Amino acid sequence: MSNKTSIFITTNKLDLQSCYDFVQGSACGGISVFVGTVRNSTNSKEVKFLDFSGYEPMAIKEMKKIADRAIEEFDIHKIAIHHALGKLNIGEIPVIITVSSAHRKAAFEACQFAIDTLKETVPIWKKEYFSDGEVWVNAHP
Repeated sequence: MSNKTSIFITTNKLDLQSCYDFVQGSACGGISVFVGTVRNSTNSKEVKFLDFSGYEPMAIKEMKKIADRAIEEFDIHKIAIHHALGKLNIGEIPVIITVSSAHRKAAFEACQFAIDTLKETVPIWKKEYFSDGEVWVNAHP
């Protein structure tokens, strides 16, 4: 299924266009896109920046499992899951997921499945920095 999936982790800026270009095609009636961005507050606390770290070999393996499962369980053509590591400022993009399918429902469902499962199973951790300290968020799996 490698020609149907694009899995990528980087410390560089993520490229939405490359994710879109990977999944688009003439058989696609819909492309669903999820772009996670760094927001400026959490629970009324001002966020200065986020720092993402991860165990890359395992993260790639788990992201590939998510993509393969999405292809098996949903009627989709292709899926891209890209994640950034390192320091990210407000407005920057830590994660992009794009999914293509013949019909929109499958693309929507697969995209939601991918981001929800990624947050639960992939060993990438987020640390939020505030003016008065920092906190690890979802420090699992």
